[in-house]
Amino acid sequence: MKKRLLILAALSAALMTSACVTVIDAGDDHDFGWHGENAQPFDASRDACRASTGKGQHSDEFRACMAAKGWTRS
Repeated sequence: MKKRLLILAALSAALMTSACVTVIDAGDDHDFGWHGENAQPFDASRDACRASTGKGQHSDEFRACMAAKGWTRS
C-alpha cells in the first residue's frame, strides 16, 4: 500500500510539472520571459500574433493574443 502511494505521488508530480514551459533558449533576445502551461508551440504562437496584431511583444494586443494561445510574460 505504501509503495503504491509513493508511485502515485511521483507520477502526479511528474505530470504536474510536464505541462509548464518556460522559454529560456529563444533565438530573439525579446523572447525571454514567456511562460506557458498547456500552451501552443511558442514560435508558431509568436509568429501568428505578430502577423495578426501587427504590433510588437510589448503591446497589449500582442500579449492578449499570446495569452489566448496559453503564453504569459513575467
